[in-house]
Amino acid sequence: MTETLTETTPWGRAAHQPFGVGAPRLWHRVCRTEDLEDSWGEAALVDGVQVALFKLAGPEVYAVDQRDPATAAAVMARGIVGSRGDRPTIASPLHKQVYDLATGECYTDPSLRLPTFAVRLADGWIQVSLGAEAEAAA
Repeated sequence: MTETLTETTPWGRAAHQPFGVGAPRLWHRVCRTEDLEDSWGEAALVDGVQVALFKLAGPEVYAVDQRDPATAAAVMARGIVGSRGDRPTIASPLHKQVYDLATGECYTDPSLRLPTFAVRLADGWIQVSLGAEAEAAA
């Protein structure tokens, strides 16, 4: 199910690349919040894009590209969730590059970046907006 909404305040963390103020976002319903386990990744196909979802302790959910930026293998949902200070991270399961879940910044190799997507909660469902970064992930 796809919804077009003009709401500008997402649940969770906003995508790294901001949308224009008041610009409509296309939201895709992905799964129920209880379908995700804390600190584990799950892969989902969202409008043809492979997305890795991570629910952390509390209400925070992050969505990133499923493809490892270093190898292009679709494995990020199997990465290791951690943190750098107060920043939540995901380490690639292949070569262990560490990425900020909110921004996609790579701490171990600044030349790499993991695309991130906006996430929100609506009526118990996790919704993802692919936005501007979907083109880079496709």
